[in-house]
Amino acid sequence: MLVAAAVCPSPPLLVPDVAAGAASELDAARTACADVLGVLAASRPEVLFVVGPAGPGERPGAHAQGTPGSFEGFGVASHVRLGTGEGPAPEGRLPVALAVGAWLLERASWSIAPVEGLAVDVGLTTARCVETGRELAARARRVALLVMGDGSARRTLKAPGYLDERAAPFDAEAARALGAADTAVLAGLDESLARELQVAGRAPWQVLAGAAEDAGLTGQLLYEDAPYGVGYFVAAWS
Repeated sequence: MLVAAAVCPSPPLLVPDVAAGAASELDAARTACADVLGVLAASRPEVLFVVGPAGPGERPGAHAQGTPGSFEGFGVASHVRLGTGEGPAPEGRLPVALAVGAWLLERASWSIAPVEGLAVDVGLTTARCVETGRELAARARRVALLVMGDGSARRTLKAPGYLDERAAPFDAEAARALGAADTAVLAGLDESLARELQVAGRAPWQVLAGAAEDAGLTGQLLYEDAPYGVGYFVAAWS
């Protein structure tokens, strides 16, 4: 059963070494992420699943504890591992969103529970996302999720996807749902519109909706902004 969840954005710019001189611009987001990880720790889960989107060229699917990841693709020789795995690393590499999640956990010195990763295809149907969430929630008596994903990448003229006037209303609805732990609204997010608005978080958020549908959790939105024309949200469910 799901006992807690944290929602965080997944840009590599969260990692100060990647952001370099612009690192301070996301200080508030990093602080909020640290706070929601504290909520996860306080829930004393038996297992933590890090769920995030599989980007272009990345493999969807499960990633075992100890799987390595890096930010070498962004010109930084910074490496992470998922959770506190010891010994030889499992095969494979973490998708970028999961690597950012692993970095957040390392920063928080996470040692509360074993960690597993799940990279979700951004095109996964709503029905399959919700079912995947139910499956995760049934994996243990006390399950927690760290859900990585961004809102629309079309919030401003300089955004990666250029401006789309539908982006801000879409993100506002998603932010309200994340802050209220409203699983019905999250599950009802429009797949086609999310694709057009380049919303990387849609599928992971709908996995969360499936995991939490009978959990009775309450939510709190700690951070909401679009500093680079991309919607970033941080929320805690407990």
